[in-house]
Amino acid sequence: MSNINRRNFIKTSSALAAASAVPFPMINLRSAEAAGTVKVGILHSLTGTIAIAEKSVVDAEMLAIEEINKAGGVMGHRIEPVVEDGASDWPTFAEKARKLLERDRVAAVMGCYTSASRKAVLPVFEKLKGLLYYPTYYEGLEMSPNIMYTAQEATQSVIAAMDWLYKNKGKTFYMIGSDYIWPRTTIKIAKYTLKKLGGKLVGEGYYPLGHIEFSSEINKIKAAKPDVILNCVVGGSNVAFFKQLTASGITGDKQTILSLAVSEEEVSGIGADNTAGTMTCMGYFQSLKNPENQKFVKAFKAKYGQNRVTGDTLECGYNSVYLWKLAAEKAKSFDVEKVVAASSGLEIDAPEGKVRFHKSNHHLWKHARIGTFLPDGQVNMVYESPLIEPNPFPKL
Repeated sequence: MSNINRRNFIKTSSALAAASAVPFPMINLRSAEAAGTVKVGILHSLTGTIAIAEKSVVDAEMLAIEEINKAGGVMGHRIEPVVEDGASDWPTFAEKARKLLERDRVAAVMGCYTSASRKAVLPVFEKLKGLLYYPTYYEGLEMSPNIMYTAQEATQSVIAAMDWLYKNKGKTFYMIGSDYIWPRTTIKIAKYTLKKLGGKLVGEGYYPLGHIEFSSEINKIKAAKPDVILNCVVGGSNVAFFKQLTASGITGDKQTILSLAVSEEEVSGIGADNTAGTMTCMGYFQSLKNPENQKFVKAFKAKYGQNRVTGDTLECGYNSVYLWKLAAEKAKSFDVEKVVAASSGLEIDAPEGKVRFHKSNHHLWKHARIGTFLPDGQVNMVYESPLIEPNPFPKL
């Protein structure tokens, strides 16, 4: 996800092997480890337009830190969180990242939400040899030796979604998205997959972030009569989009609509009456039935309120803290180079199920899950893929 011009995004490693071989000088973590503590940065938007999404990620990361500290910390060190507000402003993210690494000497940072914020801090982490855990599903096209990507890259969701939709819901598709790199890249992969499957694209449209008038596009959708609407609209625009779909008579009981950026959290803002019967594809649903998820949901609601819901990105933030803990313990060190090396192939029993880091590209093997939104805003899962290998640089 992002909200920055595409020209600022395409900074990739030319070869994963070369990227993996980048040397990591020893980071002085004496300040981070003082008095039996280890500092970890939390860098998200607590104010500004993106705060509505990022605050809940902070809640999940702080819950993980609290749990780890209660269980004895990391190698006997209590985690001391240093929380900074990126303020939905990309230069501020870069400034705060530098402060966390240079002044606070944090061992790792859990942070960012949009690709714009991640791209802003990336050169800071690479120059100062820090370590960022990034918890948001995104477009791929990147691999940094200083970033661990704990959510799905685009190929890990849209390919499975397109395959399932084509086999179960129809052959003609209309695709709509917000106008920036994540929707553009995701829809590009979707169109490539659709062509290989033998389906037909009957229309597509893109709108700026924050756009709230979709009536003309909805009229085009009605005229095209697609079997499936693939929705890559992001953020607050989905509130307007779904309300206008409902008002026009396009509802989940009459039309297959699958969203790739709508989780249980977003439904809280859109309104469950507008999403009921529509579909979503994510790596995690609150309704997953396994012991780790039941424990996670119970703890999250106990700490933040029974009306709160969990969702994909905040679960990835929660996992990030534990993945760093496990890697540090495996390495027997908080040194970045050693933690990164220990992360290769590292597995964890997460609320979303067992996941593991790829041996070289810093992304997780993930499940793709498809489900239908219920009237209460929860998801009835209808499909679960095997673990999908991350492929951040697909050949299209």
